[in-house]
Amino acid sequence: MDKLLIFGGRPLKGTVIISGAKNAALPIMAATLLSSGIHHLKRVPRLRDVLTMAELLKRMGANVQIENNKCIIDTTKITHFEASYDLVKTMRASILVLGPLVARFGKAKVSLPGGCAIGARPVNLHIVGLEKMGAKIVLQEGYIIAKANQLKGTKIYFDIPTVTGTENIMMAAVLAKGTTIIENAAKEPEVVDLANYLISMGAKIKGVGTSIIEIEGVSELNPPIFHEIIPDRIEAGTFMAIAAASGGDILIKGCRTENLDAVILKMKDAGVIFKETKEGLRVIGPKRPNSVDIKTMPYPGFPTDMQAQFMAMMSVANGTSVIKETIFENRFMHVAELRRMGADISVEGNTATVRGVKHLKGAPVMATDLRASASLVIAGLIAEGKTIIDRIYHLDRGYEELDKKLISLGAKIERLKK
Repeated sequence: MDKLLIFGGRPLKGTVIISGAKNAALPIMAATLLSSGIHHLKRVPRLRDVLTMAELLKRMGANVQIENNKCIIDTTKITHFEASYDLVKTMRASILVLGPLVARFGKAKVSLPGGCAIGARPVNLHIVGLEKMGAKIVLQEGYIIAKANQLKGTKIYFDIPTVTGTENIMMAAVLAKGTTIIENAAKEPEVVDLANYLISMGAKIKGVGTSIIEIEGVSELNPPIFHEIIPDRIEAGTFMAIAAASGGDILIKGCRTENLDAVILKMKDAGVIFKETKEGLRVIGPKRPNSVDIKTMPYPGFPTDMQAQFMAMMSVANGTSVIKETIFENRFMHVAELRRMGADISVEGNTATVRGVKHLKGAPVMATDLRASASLVIAGLIAEGKTIIDRIYHLDRGYEELDKKLISLGAKIERLKK
């Protein structure tokens, strides 16, 4: 298992280019199952999760080629309709093949998902939605087994907005008979990107980006000429946090600031300076951030995927900040590791109180999930001395060549191979 060795205390300066969004690429790769043909995707990040989804599609009979951030998927010979446990256990997004398989082929066998241990994240909303559309579903030996002669449009209400649930039902509905309405739908930019991909295939979708999405089913879809994945807003937000925490000056190229309003507003409150330029967004960190309170919310609120990075930044802020996590019930696992580095953080229920200290100190720490990994990288970059981060395979699931990008900004980092 690889580790990262970080020598901290260096303000980072330079230019970084944001990769394509993992959370947009994965559902779009799954959506290629909805039509027979060759799909061309651009700006696909070369990440562990993307390679896992590629392997999943290959096992179903697709031909998948990924080179230089371009992905070509040929779905003309899909013969297997199963997502096995050995792949699904490493990546929750595997559940996204359920809707497309049932919609196009009338059957699917998908293992109950694994992935980051940051909360239960049940798939019951996916199952209930498909059942309302006419699918017969049983749970057997850890697998979801679904069958349907023809899905039918219906009205579906989500008790809580769910990104993968919205995506799965939307993909199922594009080939269903009649009209499907999803109420309390997720509004995330990644959901919008998937909808735009489906529309380019011939799907009829209205209201995307709002809480009510209407899908009129069509008889078939065709691959678009090509589709470019949107930039990864969480990677962009992570580099903003790196600049802010380290007192750095980073030019971020390729990010969409309109997708990061909540993050940018909170960082401005913390004393971070943002300058829009022709080349990109320049982010200038203060000598020491001001303390700011945050509460994670569904989009367009403050993203749960930025909570850990923001906490690392607040650990050296001037004052006390209160961080409330409302999305996942087990997303403070990075707290214990930050404490090992000298952070003063207390947790009660879903609320963390962070009392800023002047300096963190390097220490051996362990990553517990994807975004926790990023928070530990930020902590290591601003800490005095040497930090070793174990289990960075989590980091490789969601950040494309993060260590190399940081080195280009002046960080002193080594990847220790095992």
